[in-house]
Amino acid sequence: MSDEPVTKKAKTSRVKKEGDDVPSTTFKMRVRIESDTENPFDWKDMSSEDLFKGKRVVIFALPGAFTPTCSNTHLPGYEKTYDEMKGLGVDEVYCLSVNDAFVMRQWGLHQGLVEDKTPGSLGFSKVKLLPDGACSFTRGMGMSCLWDTERGFGDRSWRYSAVFNDMKIEKIFVEGGAVTQNSGPDPFEVSDAETMLEYLKKPKE
Repeated sequence: MSDEPVTKKAKTSRVKKEGDDVPSTTFKMRVRIESDTENPFDWKDMSSEDLFKGKRVVIFALPGAFTPTCSNTHLPGYEKTYDEMKGLGVDEVYCLSVNDAFVMRQWGLHQGLVEDKTPGSLGFSKVKLLPDGACSFTRGMGMSCLWDTERGFGDRSWRYSAVFNDMKIEKIFVEGGAVTQNSGPDPFEVSDAETMLEYLKKPKE
């Protein structure tokens, strides 16, 4: 018998499609508190329902904080168009990555996002950064992928964007049309802010 440890890989759902339910999971958030310390935050568990139920939100997911396309184009595009999206019937805009809350905040600061220092806030004034550190939401969306041999990444999110409407997937844009494990390219053609804006501006049938 081999002495090699056995690693049990968490189950990933099929890729979600329009009309499907949004995965119900828990996000480990850091929320601002009244404090004069250097780290004026406390832990708060927030469910998918807390964030999305009864709301129409835009979410875009990306492989990692501080990575080139995510930092140079993906997040800046949504930050720039945040107010316009809000004016098109969107309650909030979220950026999700399989990173922890500490990394997500530092990335936001590095990107020049303006912090919302109101007690109870989720971090930033415009786009809200969602830490999916344990990859549970990403797996529930069927968007978990490995880039271990390509980039040395473990479980990350495939790049996509979506509109959630009261815990249902109204619209979803998946790069390349499907999740690709250990993809050489990191496609970025349909999950960008401009494509989302075009969809939001279309008259609803």
